[in-house]
Amino acid sequence: MKYFLIMNPGSRGGKSRRNFAKIRAFLAKHNKEYQCRTTKFLADAYTFSVEANTQGYDVIVAVGGDGTINRVINGFYDSSGTRRSSAKLAVIYTGTSPDFCKSYHIPIKIDQALEVLLTGKSKKIRIGKVTYAGNFVEKLAGQPVSAADNTKTSYFACCANIGLGATLARKANSGIRKYLGDFLGTFISLLQTLTQYKPSDFVMEWDGRRKELRKVFNLSVGKTPYIASGIKVKNDLTPKDEKFYTLIVKSMSLLDIPGVFKKIYGGKGFTNSEIISLEYVGSLEIYGNSNNPELEFDGDPRGFLPCLLETVQDPLDVICGVQDE
Repeated sequence: MKYFLIMNPGSRGGKSRRNFAKIRAFLAKHNKEYQCRTTKFLADAYTFSVEANTQGYDVIVAVGGDGTINRVINGFYDSSGTRRSSAKLAVIYTGTSPDFCKSYHIPIKIDQALEVLLTGKSKKIRIGKVTYAGNFVEKLAGQPVSAADNTKTSYFACCANIGLGATLARKANSGIRKYLGDFLGTFISLLQTLTQYKPSDFVMEWDGRRKELRKVFNLSVGKTPYIASGIKVKNDLTPKDEKFYTLIVKSMSLLDIPGVFKKIYGGKGFTNSEIISLEYVGSLEIYGNSNNPELEFDGDPRGFLPCLLETVQDPLDVICGVQDE
């Protein structure tokens, strides 16, 4: 087995680097053939992943946080959603919000993650594909993604958020989590965002059917239970499912906030209401919106509406210590 490690020294506020020597020593002790590349910028993780996927490596290892994992995953796919190779993805987590690892039962502790890496046992998971506007264009309000001139295609493994979630991600990533920790930093950022956020109306194509949502605070489109930093969605999807769940929060007053928080942080099932609902969809196109145009996925603001969300046909093989049946 040939391993390619993509290491982000900036993860966890720059504390990730202290683990690199330990990881190299472990692989050397077990006589594993490997190559390492260290990122200077987060975008390097994507470039190195493409490189590894075209050079015959068996396992590509993301060493970093959810942002690093996302860029490495993107390197596994071309713009059409086709796998570049048969390599497996492995993760040694050194970040602050391990949503991907918790979703797929990958150990957070480095010693345990290294042991799982050696097993080579993997699961196939379905990845989300999102096509979106690369820059904000006001005239795209109410328009589908086909009307955008500058579109980009990316992939996500956990969740995409439209609405409040994109503003929240930007605020939480600005540095507050470094001082308050992942859960508390995100929670404080959420409270601050709620005091300023104005809900919007959204128009979309829901499995090819037009749908309008009024006074939307946030629309989460996900594959995994974990959205971000303790927010958890109980759903019926399996790793191989081609559908997304959609968690919609709308028409919420100040008095409704405690009940909504209890549901999204409790991680338990709930009955759909006018305020919060969970549904399932195969594909979803969200039209442009000039009031709340930003899109985030896997924890980072990345682009703008309009966007189209689909599931890629080529699954990703993720080493997690459990073999697919």
